[in-house]
Amino acid sequence: METHLDTGSTMNVFIARQAILNRKKQVSAYELFFREGQVNAYPENTNHHVATSKLIGRTYFNKGIKPFTSGKRALINFSEESLLKRLPFLLPKDEILIEILEDVKPSDEVFSVCQELVKSGYSIALDDFVYKPEWKRFLTVVRVIKFDIQQTSLNEIESLVSELLTKTRIKLLAEKVETHAEYKQAVGMGFHLFQGYYFCKPEMKQSQEVESTHLLLVMLLNEVNKKNIKYSKIISLLEKDCGLVYKLLCYVNSGIFPLKGKITSVKQAITYMGELQLKELISLFFTAVLAQDKPPELIQICATRAKFCELVINDLAPAICDQAFMTGMFSLIDAILDIPMQDITIRLSLDEVICETLLDDDDVSQTPISMALRTIRHLENGSWHLSEREALKLRIPIETVNQYYQQSIEWAEHIEDCDAPQMN
Repeated sequence: METHLDTGSTMNVFIARQAILNRKKQVSAYELFFREGQVNAYPENTNHHVATSKLIGRTYFNKGIKPFTSGKRALINFSEESLLKRLPFLLPKDEILIEILEDVKPSDEVFSVCQELVKSGYSIALDDFVYKPEWKRFLTVVRVIKFDIQQTSLNEIESLVSELLTKTRIKLLAEKVETHAEYKQAVGMGFHLFQGYYFCKPEMKQSQEVESTHLLLVMLLNEVNKKNIKYSKIISLLEKDCGLVYKLLCYVNSGIFPLKGKITSVKQAITYMGELQLKELISLFFTAVLAQDKPPELIQICATRAKFCELVINDLAPAICDQAFMTGMFSLIDAILDIPMQDITIRLSLDEVICETLLDDDDVSQTPISMALRTIRHLENGSWHLSEREALKLRIPIETVNQYYQQSIEWAEHIEDCDAPQMN
């Protein structure tokens, strides 16, 4: 059968991603979510084959998919039509994991394509798996099986999971893991991979305090948020920690700034960066240090949100860009510290606007910063209609929103590349 790629130019493709973590809470891959644009933004109206075709045409045959995946494998959904039209063969086998959608029928034709894909070196995953005898033969060619644990609970699939672990070498992925309790149960059952935002929610430990070793960063954070910044005080505090100095110089000399020569002192770095970027960097340091025992992806999400909010607000109200950045950066600080957000905002000297946005649990606030934060949260979940709704309120084209999201992912990755060994 002829391989067919739809490369029509009448439709935009919007892409979001969600991390897949291993048992060490390290990113193993990213699942990509995509829609065809404003006209077809609602999930129920999406033609999966056309969307996948567009994704390939607009990414792999343009600048590639690596900007979305940070060099990790990409899980891409394929419908029955896409499989039978041999769309996966257009993609590099080392960069993708072919995810067969749950509504695909286990026909002879589909099985034959799967066999051919595996012989060619591709890896296959079954999405939202519910076992039926018709799927038994597919277990010989599948590498990963995904279980939607909100659709079928872990207790319901316990015996099936045990049998798969005993009789196959298939890796099992628990999808839509929303709580730490679900994560721990899935680990105990033998799952290898995990997808969901359980690590973005706090395990409330009311007695936990910010450790004394982090006092320096708290002091720095408070200094950069004062109306009249005393740079001499900031320099003095930074120079007390060689790890901070190392990170600062790495960041400034990373290529982000058009430097004529290397910057070699704290004073030089701060003078060159300016107030706004200094605030951003200190907030990033603060968040990263506090999250040392958390999945690195948590910091990636924080950094991406921070840059996204900054880019959006820069179009609307440039004077509050720094507030937007810090709001995004601290949007998951409760999950990082495992302390209620209310307690955190009291302890840290954050701007009132930032505090109000962070405490907006019911999503009722209609300020530009709160809407920007909600927009990227919806993008992370692939909730295109909700992200589009917020974009309309902000009067920003959805195409621009998507562009800012991509830029933010790339910026967060660049920041991670500048990172140094963990500070004491």
